[in-house]
Parts: sequence; C-alpha cells; structure tokens
Amino acid sequence: VQLQASGGGLAQAGGSLRLSCQLFGQIFSRYSMGWFRRAPGKEREFVAGISRSGSDTDYGDSVKGRFTISRDNAKNTMFLQMNSLKPEDTAVYYCAAVRASTNTVVFRRADYFGTWGQGTQVTVSS
Repeated sequence: VQLQASGGGLAQAGGSLRLSCQLFGQIFSRYSMGWFRRAPGKEREFVAGISRSGSDTDYGDSVKGRFTISRDNAKNTMFLQMNSLKPEDTAVYYCAAVRASTNTVVFRRADYFGTWGQGTQVTVSS
C-alpha cells in the first residue's frame, strides 16, 4: 500500500488550504486514516484522524474548530480542509493509514499507523 499527499503550499495567515491523500494498492475503506505534522525543531504532532467509514473523527487541540478531516472512499482519498491558518501551522504534513477492524475506530498515536505518505509542506506567512 502507498500513500500520496498533495495540496500543500504557501498561504497567508487567516487563509485556507486543502490537503489530499490518496491510497494506492489496497481497499481504502479498510483503513482508518490520520494526518500528522512536524514543524522545524518540534515533535511530530497529531492533527486529525478519521474512521474507515468516515463516521468518526478526532482532532488535535491546536486545530479544533479550524481544520476538517473527511474522506471519499469511492475515490480512495482523504482530505484535510485547513481554515483560519496561523503561522504556527507551518509544518510538513503527513498522511498515514492503518488497517481497522471496525467502522468507527480513530487512532491518535503515530505508532499505530503502518503506512505513511511522503509529506507535503505547508507554510503560513503572517
């Protein structure tokens, strides 16, 4: 299984970006998915997670109310809509996948995820 993330770029504070992550090689609807990010000099941080059915989601405290995770199982793709961006959102964003046994489970811990995308840079200017 492979993941390919896209959609990063440069945005101004208060602006929006939308990230995409497409899964190749397996049945997407079997996987619980997540977004993580790593800013320079900082630890990897959980951003958002979504269950394999899309019915359940979870967010890191720093992005709640601003970011929305979603998925389209017919297109093997997950999305992260990022609104009200702040300079502190600047990071490399990674998507990740883990086989899930139920439709509702959402994972927050990075070590649960077995497959990772290559990362996409998001830079927010003040």
